[in-house]
Amino acid sequence: MALTPADVSRIAHLARLELSSAEADAMLTQLNGFFGIVEQMSAVDTRGVEPLHTPLSAVQDVTLRLREDRVSEANERERNQLSAPAVEDGLFLVPRVIE
Repeated sequence: MALTPADVSRIAHLARLELSSAEADAMLTQLNGFFGIVEQMSAVDTRGVEPLHTPLSAVQDVTLRLREDRVSEANERERNQLSAPAVEDGLFLVPRVIE
């Protein structure tokens, strides 16, 4: 999947970035290089390979240290919502952005 200069311009516009033509060309090269790496990785057959929970587990036995699942802080929802412009039933109200 190769990007075009128009794709880079659109991405820059969406990200509210102003790129010079030299910067856009460099960005195009970098992004296409990134997508090339992703395509190479996608081509590798990984059937039967178990995912690692940490890269270290590929070379040594790693035991995860899990903490006890317990409440460690008091519920301060009301105090945290004091500065919110609008709250209803304990939820922040925000303007609708999708029609």
